[in-house]
Amino acid sequence: MPATRPTRDQYVYWETVTTRWADIDVLGHMNNAKYFELIDTVVNNQMAIAIDADVRTLPAVGVVAEVSCRYFAEVTYPEPVDVGVYVERVGNSSVIYRVGLFQGDGDEANAEGRFVHVYVDNTDPARPVTPIPVEIRAAVEPLVRPVG
Repeated sequence: MPATRPTRDQYVYWETVTTRWADIDVLGHMNNAKYFELIDTVVNNQMAIAIDADVRTLPAVGVVAEVSCRYFAEVTYPEPVDVGVYVERVGNSSVIYRVGLFQGDGDEANAEGRFVHVYVDNTDPARPVTPIPVEIRAAVEPLVRPVG
């Protein structure tokens, strides 16, 4: 993981989402699992928009191989959350995403997730697909941003 707190200018694709009362735990924090739900949703939304299809109907589908999150500041209810995405790497059968969560007008992320999709055969999820299909590669390559 990068050592510095990510900033808005690092991300390529954006969506604004809302938190819900049920996302917040008894201490007033957004539950950790909710961060991962937002990350997963926005990554899959981007793919669906880019290919103009339901991602579940593709011959190869992305399954989550790894997910992690670094937390810098709380995400609260009921303010909207700006979620930014960029692709760190496109491999032969996988894509590594970085997903920043921002709340308010600040430039620094409240949290950043690392999200890895491995593409598998939609009829045999035990079998990775190599190389990543052309339509999927075309959907993620515009999001590539070198790490550095």
